Amino acid sequence: MSASRLAYGCWRIAGSWSANEVTADSRAAGRRAVIAAYENGYTLFDHADIYCEGEAEKIFGDALRQNPEMRGKVIIATKCGIRKPGDGGPDAPYRYDFSASYIVRSCEGSLRRLGVDRIDIYQLHRPDWLMDPDEVASALIQLQKAGKVREFGVSNFKPSQLTALQRACPMRLIVNQVEISLANTHVFQDGTLDQCLAEKITPMAWSPLAGGQLGERVTRVLDSQTVYRIKPIVTALDALAQKRGVPRSVVALAWILKHPSRIVPIIGSTNPDSIRTAVQALDFEMSREEWYTLLAAARADKLP
Repeated sequence: MSASRLAYGCWRIAGSWSANEVTADSRAAGRRAVIAAYENGYTLFDHADIYCEGEAEKIFGDALRQNPEMRGKVIIATKCGIRKPGDGGPDAPYRYDFSASYIVRSCEGSLRRLGVDRIDIYQLHRPDWLMDPDEVASALIQLQKAGKVREFGVSNFKPSQLTALQRACPMRLIVNQVEISLANTHVFQDGTLDQCLAEKITPMAWSPLAGGQLGERVTRVLDSQTVYRIKPIVTALDALAQKRGVPRSVVALAWILKHPSRIVPIIGSTNPDSIRTAVQALDFEMSREEWYTLLAAARADKLP
């Protein structure tokens, strides 16, 4: 399976996090964003069943129906496993659920919303602390045998968690989607990228611009991202961007693309101009010296 070096993330295409706030205008804007990504060479589209309570998948499905030639040219990835409060009963808490029945049911729901008969990459969204690898494997086997999923992966998994699940699964887990940016470099030190290199797992980078803080416009910043050391990183990015004549976001994305594990940054902007601008990172040749200059700016302490 091959895909574009940049993925398009669909979590914002509904224009809201709440389904009851979605309008005809926001749906139309979401479809335009999807088409802009497709027309600019993005072939990997990232989803999750919780993105606007499934509305993002529906909007993408609408775009596919309006542009049927897309389906044979794109790879559709989506995720499951996060359950919101009240899901399953009035007293049910926010939780993670990797039970076999829930994985299968979630997959079938995503297939309906996307309007497709097979998901190309199906991922487990956040590690369930009650995960039974053998039970998960049974669900994945069932979905693959039924032709409902082509390949599988995980998201936000530690190397040890991925290893435990892989040992129970007869199929290879091909991706691990984790947060990666100059503002969050933990995967360079916790073994995640080492495992990806050793096992030929593709790392997908969510929030590669730290919610837009490393780019030209801030979008939605998560609570965990409000404490990032942004100022020294932006200063270093601006210096290189001005020297090379490109936007700051291009440099930040090129820094991620430089790693030999072939990280796939997920672009989440719904602005067609920003979607097009990100593609410039593919042609940005960054030296080892430039890469380490940016890393030094990102670190709170000096390299040992």
